[in-house]
Amino acid sequence: MTEPRIHVFITWHKSSYSTNGGDCVEVAELRAETAVRDTQHRDLGHLAYPNSEWTALLLALKP
Repeated sequence: MTEPRIHVFITWHKSSYSTNGGDCVEVAELRAETAVRDTQHRDLGHLAYPNSEWTALLLALKP
């Protein structure tokens, strides 16, 4: 018997770090992690990072 699928609706938004030249990523803040995907290749899925790691990355990128 297969497990029932649970559908979760995720709200994606364009990252403020994306450029206007087409190099864009979309971000979704989830409960315990942050998901990131390529805007031009959404069908390839996404990467998910623990919120603590995502926050550390953003802090490291700030000038």
